[in-house]
Amino acid sequence: MLLLIAAATSVQAGASVAKSLFPELGPPGVVFLRLLFGAIALWAIARPELRGRPWHELRLVVALGVVLVSMNVTFYEAIDRLPLGIAVTVEFLGPLSVAVLGSRRRLDFAWVALAGGGVALLAEGGGKGVHALGLMFAAVAGLCWALYILLSVPIGRLYPGASGLAPAMVLGAVLIAPWGIVSAGSGLRDPQLVGAAAGVGLLSSALPWSLELEALRRLPTHVFGVVLSLEPAIAALAGFVLLHEHLRLRPWLGIGLVVLASAGAAFEPRAKPEAPPDV
Repeated sequence: MLLLIAAATSVQAGASVAKSLFPELGPPGVVFLRLLFGAIALWAIARPELRGRPWHELRLVVALGVVLVSMNVTFYEAIDRLPLGIAVTVEFLGPLSVAVLGSRRRLDFAWVALAGGGVALLAEGGGKGVHALGLMFAAVAGLCWALYILLSVPIGRLYPGASGLAPAMVLGAVLIAPWGIVSAGSGLRDPQLVGAAAGVGLLSSALPWSLELEALRRLPTHVFGVVLSLEPAIAALAGFVLLHEHLRLRPWLGIGLVVLASAGAAFEPRAKPEAPPDV
């Protein structure tokens, strides 16, 4: 569980650093550099081999690359307009929807209602920090996150480790490159800015992926999902500590409701062990 919390903290620390770079590089520029350096790191770790693979396997990587760059752009545009904790909470509705739609439990409809109440609190109680366009970008990022999860299942079966994710990140970097280069402009000649963006790529991609992989080797998947549900709260804390984003009580309550709903949807109670037959 500590590995998972460290992974979530790494992701949100990366998002905080990314947001601090927006004035100089713009969200598209940060996305480009994040995907570029993240792809380099993951490629070195995974060393994917794509030769000889049939087209139906390669097109899954292409689809993942398109979804990945779309998710990053919309999320960064969201946190450019919203406090980090609010943006991540709205985005988290994506994986929550995947968990609920894949379940047959009636209780999950209660979790959906609870999450909806949490988002309503965010929209109504966020004050000047809540931007309608930012909420829309966060919701689209959540949809992309849901598609990312759905694509990751078949890719995980066909490609070991991160050997499917690495080329998808390369494709994402290529797709965003023209927009990212124009957005970053002269900032690309500043080694400090480029170095900070490289750190974003490592904090947001390579490091958390490695930590989550190690966590999955030690935890049941339902426990993994419950602990991962803490990410909106970790994002709000990262925004408070690193970006000095102070939220009112209502947004904190909204974040708490979404965290509770996500944890409830991910939790799977263990079946009671059957009594041994009489001998």
